[in-house]
Amino acid sequence: MIVLKTARELKLMREAGRISAMALKLVGEAVEPGISTYELDKIAYDYIRSQGAKPGFLNYNGFPASACISINNEVIHGIPDKKHIIQAGDIVSVDLGAVFEGYNGDNAATFASGDISPDARRLLETTEASLYEGINAARRGGRIGDIGSAVQRYVEAAGYSVVRDFVGHGVGSCLHEAPEVPNYGKAGHGVRLMPGMTIAIEPMVNMGGFEVKTQSNGWTVVTQDGSLSAHFEHTVAITDDGPVILTKA
Repeated sequence: MIVLKTARELKLMREAGRISAMALKLVGEAVEPGISTYELDKIAYDYIRSQGAKPGFLNYNGFPASACISINNEVIHGIPDKKHIIQAGDIVSVDLGAVFEGYNGDNAATFASGDISPDARRLLETTEASLYEGINAARRGGRIGDIGSAVQRYVEAAGYSVVRDFVGHGVGSCLHEAPEVPNYGKAGHGVRLMPGMTIAIEPMVNMGGFEVKTQSNGWTVVTQDGSLSAHFEHTVAITDDGPVILTKA
């Protein structure tokens, strides 16, 4: 069931989104060669708790950390670890969220560790731009398929592929709500977009093929062909006046 949010609920979600966005910003600023993914996760945890919120990912379905931190060919759900040290030239995808007074924010971005290759830089730029293509298509009266179609067209025109096995989703009092928000599809198809809907739009883009697999830890998803992957995400509210990004630092 799709839950349309009231003005009060949207206000709480905006605060949850602000906390999530600021935590993501702080983690991104700390990404550099030599730091561990465990240390990055602690930055997220400490900031979220300092704001009177709770990390939305910690213990969610058993996930053991506050942030998913995925490196290079890891697409999503990388588990922070003291032994996992960021290297120069890595690309580091960070996905995290905060729960404020019962409502969730959810956002992600991929950061460069030191100097990265031109190919990796182009992947990051394309993925982030595709997110905004999707957001721009998230308009009252439109369809979920409009969002996925916009993302897919942009990504594939750049020569990349969008992950099919994992998609965006509704967000609210639950981290994952209806509807699903794929990063591919046909414009004019799917659930109609209505004011009060709050959704996470999150392109996951691979430099190679779209196929992925889950590692033996049961969480970390990697590209099947070993190619680099990038991930960007915002929580967005559908309003009469157009899409509004709730995860702003």
